[in-house]
Amino acid sequence: MTVNTDIIILHTTKFGENSLVIHTLSREYGRRSFLVRGIGKRMPASFFLPMNILEADIAESAKSTLFTVKNLTPKYALLGIRNNIYKNSITMFISEVLYRVIREDSNEQGLSEWCEKEILLLDNMEGSFSNFHIRFLLELAVILGFSPDGKDIAPFAGDRMETMDRFLKASFEEAMLIPLSGPVRNELAETLLRYIEFHSEATVNVKSLKVLRELFQ
Repeated sequence: MTVNTDIIILHTTKFGENSLVIHTLSREYGRRSFLVRGIGKRMPASFFLPMNILEADIAESAKSTLFTVKNLTPKYALLGIRNNIYKNSITMFISEVLYRVIREDSNEQGLSEWCEKEILLLDNMEGSFSNFHIRFLLELAVILGFSPDGKDIAPFAGDRMETMDRFLKASFEEAMLIPLSGPVRNELAETLLRYIEFHSEATVNVKSLKVLRELFQ
């Protein structure tokens, strides 16, 4: 049986000489890993950049839980992201967060559709987007059912609660314009990661936050 679906790339693991295990999100399968054979000219490594959205045929098998992916095609070029080191770094960060927080074989309703919307939003953004990952983490907490509010986040925010409260009350457009220094932005991201880690009971050791810390000073 073959299923056609859109998949979002979260992470990859090398498998042999010319194969990859890709860790993905999709509407049909949720958080699921698949095997891709024949990496090369037909399926270049650029297909598998963090948060790329690909059209794929999934070949299901009764003999293995690791289904095979065939006929991969990028659904969007995402040139606004791939031509911008800052946006690229944000996608690296959010893909790592999703990879570590969302459990394998889980299927959070609406998660893949929301992620696709967020990717396209970032791709098309002009002007300020330095706070994008802060807003993303807040909305992710809502999607996961944690319903963050001031009282819930306060134990994690410490003396940054006043600034966090501005994000909780702001529209997306307003949130992008909240003035933050690099260190404060990093503290807010770390606060939200601790909050998500606590409620998801996952270990969220996001190494790519260091890259954002260096870029968004």
